[in-house]
Amino acid sequence: MHYYTDVLKKYTEFSGRARRQEYWMFVLFNLIALIIVAVIDNLIGTYPLLYAIYALAVFLPSLAVGVRRLHDTGKSGWWMLISFVPLIGGIWLLVLMATEGQPQPNEYGPSPKAVHV
Repeated sequence: MHYYTDVLKKYTEFSGRARRQEYWMFVLFNLIALIIVAVIDNLIGTYPLLYAIYALAVFLPSLAVGVRRLHDTGKSGWWMLISFVPLIGGIWLLVLMATEGQPQPNEYGPSPKAVHV
C-alpha cells in the first residue's frame, strides 16, 4: 500500500526514477480503487460523477510515476506520447514500462533499485 501513497505524495515530481515495482504496484492499487469507486458510484446512482472525480484526481500522479518509470529505462518522459500512435504506440509503451531499468546512474539520477536494496 505504501507504493500507492508514496506516488500520491510525489504527485508533481517528474524528475528522478521509479522502479518497475513502484510503477506496477501503483497501477494495481489504482485499478482496484477505480473499480471500487465505479461500483460505489453505480450503487448510489451518480455514475460517472465519483469515478470521473477520482480519475481526474489521480491523473497527475499517474503521469508523474509514468515519466519517472521511463526515466529509469533511460528514456525521456516525452515517450509517454507514443501511446497516441494507433495500435503500436500503446503496446510499445507497455513494453517500455515493463523493461528493467538501467542499473547504473543515468542522466535522470541514481538507480532507485540500488538505493532501496
